[in-house]
Amino acid sequence: MFRKKKLLEESIESKIMDMSIVEFSEYEFSKLREATNDFSEENKIGHGGFGSVYKGELQDGRIIAVKRLSRDSGQGEQQFKNEVMLVAKLHHRNLVGLLGFSLEGDERLLIYEFLPNSSLDKLLLDPNKRTLMDWDTRFNIIDGVARGLLYLHEDSRVRIIHRDLKASNVLLDAKMNAKITDFGMARLFNPDETQGNTRRVVGT
Repeated sequence: MFRKKKLLEESIESKIMDMSIVEFSEYEFSKLREATNDFSEENKIGHGGFGSVYKGELQDGRIIAVKRLSRDSGQGEQQFKNEVMLVAKLHHRNLVGLLGFSLEGDERLLIYEFLPNSSLDKLLLDPNKRTLMDWDTRFNIIDGVARGLLYLHEDSRVRIIHRDLKASNVLLDAKMNAKITDFGMARLFNPDETQGNTRRVVGT
């Protein structure tokens, strides 16, 4: 069993490396360190069980979001592989776009498009920003999340169940359009599969 798991992980790692040429850009760790001011607290925009997210600015002026997975987390390693493999297959206006990744030593980083209005939970819990949430805006966010889920469940090349959908995993762009993020817990289904067995609790 362990040998099979090891072979699978090596296969996934190999595919990720292939994707750096075909699908995504592979970023140098030193460039990301520079872009995020050495992953400073001032640049931190989010934190989860698998690591932190930082705002960064590349030399060409592009603003990015960098998810740096915890180096001591075995789950983080698997989450990284899972997220890259799944997001490579996904393209929809209500899903956060993955720009690339970095694999260097024990560092595992994912580079996403930066969304200026942060996450939905921060907006809802902030007394000042909450005033921006009129009914039309709320309906547009709900509609965006629903469209993203419909794509994952029915219209994408692969059928995907997110399994950790919550307000902190819904990000908002400059026009308050919703984009689903964080596919580390997601599960892949066969196209003709309509049911699955859950043996353990995941996500929140």
